Amino acid sequence: METLSHWINGKHVKGTGRSADVFNPATGEVQAQVPLADKALLDSAVADAAEAQIKWGATNPQRRARVMMEFVRLLNRDMDKLAEALSREHGKTLPDAKGDVQRGLEVIEFCIGAPHLLKGEYTDGAGPGIDMYSMRQPLGVVAGITPFNFPAMIPMWKMGPALTCGNAFILKPSERDPSVPLMLAELLQEAGLPDGVLQVVNGDKETVDAILDNETIQAVGFVGSTPIAEYIYARGCAAGKRVQCFGGAKNHMIIMPDADLDQAADALIGAGYGAAGERCMAISVAVPVGDATADALIERLVPRIEKLKVGPYTAGNDVDYGPVVTAAAKENILKLVQSGIDQGAELVVDGRNFNLQGYEDGFFVGPHLFDRVTTDMDIYRKEIFGPVLSQVRAKTYEEALGYAMDHEYGNGTAIFTRDGDAARDFASRINIGMVGINVPIPVPLAYHTFGGWKKSGFGDLNQHGPDAFRFYTRTKTVTARWPSGIKEGGEFNFKAMD
Repeated sequence: METLSHWINGKHVKGTGRSADVFNPATGEVQAQVPLADKALLDSAVADAAEAQIKWGATNPQRRARVMMEFVRLLNRDMDKLAEALSREHGKTLPDAKGDVQRGLEVIEFCIGAPHLLKGEYTDGAGPGIDMYSMRQPLGVVAGITPFNFPAMIPMWKMGPALTCGNAFILKPSERDPSVPLMLAELLQEAGLPDGVLQVVNGDKETVDAILDNETIQAVGFVGSTPIAEYIYARGCAAGKRVQCFGGAKNHMIIMPDADLDQAADALIGAGYGAAGERCMAISVAVPVGDATADALIERLVPRIEKLKVGPYTAGNDVDYGPVVTAAAKENILKLVQSGIDQGAELVVDGRNFNLQGYEDGFFVGPHLFDRVTTDMDIYRKEIFGPVLSQVRAKTYEEALGYAMDHEYGNGTAIFTRDGDAARDFASRINIGMVGINVPIPVPLAYHTFGGWKKSGFGDLNQHGPDAFRFYTRTKTVTARWPSGIKEGGEFNFKAMD
């Protein structure tokens, strides 16, 4: 069994205390042990990072960007290696794992533009003999607490902008799949990042609390469930830190009567069941407008769902999705499925008895489809984070719009329609952070910003794009006045400068 480590001051550091199991989700077997840091180790790593940050923060932005340029090259070189390690611990298919790395890589590419993004503003002659200018400066030491479902992408979303801005970064990845973050740290060192500027400290709640309580850490970014997001946001803000937290989701896709229903059904299959539904941008609620639309959509969904292939990532491209991450996750999904049945939803496709020969102990969950779901049911209110799609029937467009607007989560949403006026109205009125029009998973590209509303996001600034550079820097404004040393006739008077 492999024993994993922390990454501190450019070296793998073994743990000396508590540890956690890392599973192979396809087999249910423990494949590694990961150390869990205590407060003393975290504080020591932060102190070393603070020392390393002084020189790194003084390095000019172009040189910092060159490290990211080389990091991109190394990520492309090791794409297959990273994807295989990611799939082995998370369970997602290899194409999904490569997509995980690729979407993180795209944010690193955006960070190469740091010299432009960090430019301040200048006003010549703001007053008599007065010039005014602003500059963006790093915060110092910042931290990121990232989830299991994207163990490559989200760490890169956090640490790429933070490092390029001149900060030192403390990464606390998920203890469920920690290998890829450690591999990313190795690649950054190879790319030229100075030792100590990035510290990867594995841990659990004890480690998180140590991050929130450490006075040197100036900012914290988090992605995970809403209850934990609320906890981290409240405790971090109370400690005087800059905090951004992104929580759960319940993403609705509205299907209008004029929509291309084959296109909509295909979109729902990918968005609802891809990555076993373990995505904060997954579509988990389909809202067709009108019973005729709902019936026609069900007719198209059922045969597509029944053709889905579930299996281990080692089966290659023949698999549509793999296992969920832990036995506890599987148990929670099936518990919510049972609640849907008990509360009166119609289970159209039943995946409860799914069993994969040779992988009976794996954490596989078959695909589920519910119809006639109502807003008071647990499967509608709660984030399931599994391969479960619920159909809620709406009589009108306004009713469908209301379902999405009234839900406590506001991460992503989509509408499928041929009507430009309906699409424009939807995009304008919906109180949700990311909107798709005939696009089921509207994740913005790296040069735009990613973030949800309502209980899906806490904090004023979002992830990646220009917001990331604002979050990881503070603005300093300078007002300068120089006494004149010019005499009449143009002769310079040096005494006037004394």
